[in-house]
Amino acid sequence: MQGPIISTRGLLAAHVSYPGWTRLRRWSQTGFLALFLVLLSRTDFRGTFRRGGADFRLPEPVNLFFRIDPLAAFANALATGALYRGLLWSLAIILPTLVLGRFFCGWVCPLGTLHHFVSTWKSSRKRGVRLLESNRYHRWQMAKYYLLLGLLIAAVFGSAAIGWLDPLSLLVRSLGLSLLPALNQLSSCLPYEVDVVLRHTLLGMRQPQFRQAFFLGVVFLALLAANLWVTRFWCRALCPLGGLLGLLSRWSILGLEKDRSHCDECNRCLIGCQGGDDPIPGAKWRKHECHLCLNCVGECPESGIRFRFFPSAAQALEHPDLERRHVLASLAAGTALVPVLRAAPPERPVRPPGALDETAFLDRCIRCGECMKVCPNHALQPAWMEAGFESLWTPVLVPRIGYCEPACILCGTVCPTGAIWEFTSREKAWGAGTTARDARPIRIGTAFYDRGRCLPWAMATECIVCEEWCPTSPKAIYLRPADVAGPDGAPKSVRQPYIDPQQCVGCGACEFACPVHDRPAVHVTSIGETRSRANQILLKPGGRPS
Repeated sequence: MQGPIISTRGLLAAHVSYPGWTRLRRWSQTGFLALFLVLLSRTDFRGTFRRGGADFRLPEPVNLFFRIDPLAAFANALATGALYRGLLWSLAIILPTLVLGRFFCGWVCPLGTLHHFVSTWKSSRKRGVRLLESNRYHRWQMAKYYLLLGLLIAAVFGSAAIGWLDPLSLLVRSLGLSLLPALNQLSSCLPYEVDVVLRHTLLGMRQPQFRQAFFLGVVFLALLAANLWVTRFWCRALCPLGGLLGLLSRWSILGLEKDRSHCDECNRCLIGCQGGDDPIPGAKWRKHECHLCLNCVGECPESGIRFRFFPSAAQALEHPDLERRHVLASLAAGTALVPVLRAAPPERPVRPPGALDETAFLDRCIRCGECMKVCPNHALQPAWMEAGFESLWTPVLVPRIGYCEPACILCGTVCPTGAIWEFTSREKAWGAGTTARDARPIRIGTAFYDRGRCLPWAMATECIVCEEWCPTSPKAIYLRPADVAGPDGAPKSVRQPYIDPQQCVGCGACEFACPVHDRPAVHVTSIGETRSRANQILLKPGGRPS
């Protein structure tokens, strides 16, 4: 293969060929990335809750990108047998793909834009012949199709594990739960004026803290750094959404047409190729890999390649060449994935209010992180192994970091797949005067005391912090005076706290506020949660769980 030959004539031709389209593509990428960042920054609580007032909702459609995500729509439909409202907007991507091919990857996808940008950085590992060879098609690009098939089969058996690799979920998790909190921390070290501007635009006023922030950030930065070796490595090798759009692009009517008589084998078309789709004459153009970046057409000094509708099919491979044994292996792995993940003893993490029953929840949750980003107290955190491997990066309530705000309904409004159903503050019924004994509020758990650590119980020391923080009315925590012996043996009276399990909703305010810092004297478990009839401890007179 010859190295790139660049001449004055070539530069002039590259300048006049398709300049408007490539410029439009850059503006499109910049605009959609900016829109994504704006919506991500607005996925934040910037207001005040008023108990008894109107429900606070975000004015912007912050989950817009998930609504148009075909991968989320396919997985949701396969796992539940229905399509959750809002996901029908994915047709806005699917239908043009059937005409244009993988335009979403090259023109819209914000994660793809970041990889595109980093892949243009000069690197000693991608120069000359190595750059050209890197931008050629490679067999490892088939990995994304096998991953897609395996994860879609897992969805059929009731798991939304595809959210681990969904590019939009990956980007929200990485930015919202790791990089933006890090930038928020850094902002406090910047000049005051810069700090104020950042906190009123991209960042929040409070410092968010998320478990696994370091791990999520390292994985994301490693994927970006891979572009220094291979152009858009994630998009070409691992992205299941790219694989899905590649399969759908088989029927697209826009394609690349090559004129061998106008080719002097300068290989310039490979310099900017983002998809590894072999635009060079003499090789089959791979329609399913092309990101429609148009760089190859703009770089050709002889105008020997161009995009047109209904091109000659003889010059293209219209679908990926999947090997049967690899397909079967992917299907088998996807089939085995769910029972293997669920072979461990079931865990019962504390889920957000409005979460579906655990099985249905895992059917729908795509680990997008929207609910965690919007939580005003940062009480929702990405799960690790404490909830089972299948629950990796799903939201769990961690009261030691934050408690569930009584009047907040935001997690239900931003969830794009219905894993957390959209509820109202009246249905939640945690406000003052709304949680009567005969009412049925949304309960996410029950608090329990460790009397060996509780100050009034273990140390004869007065402490009523948990009772003061309890938001229910009447309060789920009540105090009873007790005569105890002090350190000197003299009798003294202290008020000792108790939990009324019929009133407790599991909000975690008591655990959050407990002054015993290392391990709190009161902790919340999921027992008594509304979403599960089995996970109950209270019995009514008839012997049925309450």
